[in-house]
Amino acid sequence: MDMTISGLMKESHNTSVSKGWWDNSDRNVGELLALIHSEISEALEAYRITGESGLNDIWNRESDGKPEGFTVELADTLIRIFDMCAAYKLDIENALEVKMEFNKSRPYRHGNKKA
Repeated sequence: MDMTISGLMKESHNTSVSKGWWDNSDRNVGELLALIHSEISEALEAYRITGESGLNDIWNRESDGKPEGFTVELADTLIRIFDMCAAYKLDIENALEVKMEFNKSRPYRHGNKKA
């Protein structure tokens, strides 16, 4: 598996296409963002079940063996983001580099924010 960002984008999108999720080509940005958000919500639910001591726990659902857990849901979030980026030909790697470099220039707790 190519673990570069571009490789993960390609693999995520190819899998999504092969499983029929792009058969209807009118998947829009709003729908895709809602699906990304749903994975974040599932991560929150997993956290509520396990607490901080279970952040790395991965378990398999009894009915079908599907992996579940906090980090699995975060992985699902990345898979959905990479799928969307590949479908829309978004240069997320460049955007990450630009934003991370900018963040280095920000003052300590810029805006005096709590989090």
